[in-house]
Amino acid sequence: MHQRLTRTSAEDIRQKLADRIIRGELAPGTPLDETSLASSFAVSRTPVREALRLLAASGLIEQRPHAQALVAKPDEATLAGMFAVMGHLEALCAGLSAIAMTAPERDALDRQHSVMAPIVRSGSASEYSIANDQFHSAIYDGAHNAYLAEITRSTRQRLQPFRRAQFAMLERLRQSHQEHGLIVDAILQGDRPGAESAMRAHIAIVEDAYRTLSQAS
Repeated sequence: MHQRLTRTSAEDIRQKLADRIIRGELAPGTPLDETSLASSFAVSRTPVREALRLLAASGLIEQRPHAQALVAKPDEATLAGMFAVMGHLEALCAGLSAIAMTAPERDALDRQHSVMAPIVRSGSASEYSIANDQFHSAIYDGAHNAYLAEITRSTRQRLQPFRRAQFAMLERLRQSHQEHGLIVDAILQGDRPGAESAMRAHIAIVEDAYRTLSQAS
């Protein structure tokens, strides 16, 4: 139970710090002290240390041995490369899901998409972000390729702060849900090229939405 609480705390801290960095509230070069952060979040240093490790993997902070972590942001080329790889991986997952998903898995994906409709209407970005992770995870698993699912999840985790930031944009929840609908339709119809194309377009829009938000910050 203690380990589960630690992981939850670390993820919560990571999300809050990532949001502040992306919005520009924490400028590049700002030092992040583990002790001060632990006090601020009312936790031990262990989840703070894990949160900083995750932020470093996303390029949002810079960590050096025996030195304080500093706020950073990945350069444009690095971020573009990460999104490009993400697009290919997710498109491959969607395409394989169109031909490999079992009937129960297809039904579960369709239900997950339906469940997200009232969340869109409520306008809850935090709830949608969680449901969105579940939606994409169902597609990774539906590809029935464990290694592909593993590397796709790993890449997704690195991009998570940037993908999550888009939901702060007006109308983005509704648009994202519509994009998901095209992906679901293609998968349910067994249309591999259509599923790949719809997913690739979705990830490209996610990247554009993040960049628009970032430029406005």
